[in-house]
Amino acid sequence: MHIRNNTFLITGAASGLGAATAERLVAGGAQVVLCDLDERIDDHARRLGDAALAVQGDVTREEDMQAAVDKAVMAGEANELHGVIHCAGIVSVAKLVDREGQPADLAAYARTIHVNLIGTFNVLRLAAAAMTDNTPNDEGERGVIVTTASIAAFDGQVGQAAYSASKAGVAGMTLPLARELARHGIRVMCIAPGIFETPMMSDLPDEAVAALSSAVPFPKRLGKPSEYAQLAEQIITNPMLNGEVIRLDGGIRMQ
Repeated sequence: MHIRNNTFLITGAASGLGAATAERLVAGGAQVVLCDLDERIDDHARRLGDAALAVQGDVTREEDMQAAVDKAVMAGEANELHGVIHCAGIVSVAKLVDREGQPADLAAYARTIHVNLIGTFNVLRLAAAAMTDNTPNDEGERGVIVTTASIAAFDGQVGQAAYSASKAGVAGMTLPLARELARHGIRVMCIAPGIFETPMMSDLPDEAVAALSSAVPFPKRLGKPSEYAQLAEQIITNPMLNGEVIRLDGGIRMQ
């Protein structure tokens, strides 16, 4: 799948991984539609110029995501959506039983699953439906889907039961969806980032960041959003990447 002159929908695009991916795809000649609940999405689209459009929306709401997909379909000259890079999600931390012996809040657990897992499924089902109508390229490819899990799907720490479960679900849907959509010429891939320099990490004290960085075998630092974007671009352009979860983590295995 080429980047230039093709159209991509990016969720969670107001900052972090999604924003960096939008910048890289626009630099490669793509038309992008940026989707986020954050109002800053409009400013980011303006900074990227005429190749970027913004739509504010909640990934768990069918009407919001259908509007985003429709906008992406209409954005390019071919009136086709060629790919979706789904970066939207939330982080949650809560023990199953707290220090006072109280059980975890069920509503908080449900919200994490609702946003991270059901939200992913919602975006993918609507985007895939749109891409099945595309004209296939020379290799029969109609589109590509890139989701975002986390190394917490495999190395979840204490307090990450909800987050780890939600991201394990995202990773787990990769192969069955790739198998299902193969007949339509649509590939499905998943990136599982390690510890990255995103707004979710900005509230941590310097000593905590230093400790996390030292735990990475190499390079001993946090990942950069531009490195996620680089991998997303490689997935889009390499047709043999399909049905797989790629850890992007510098070799870290969380304790």
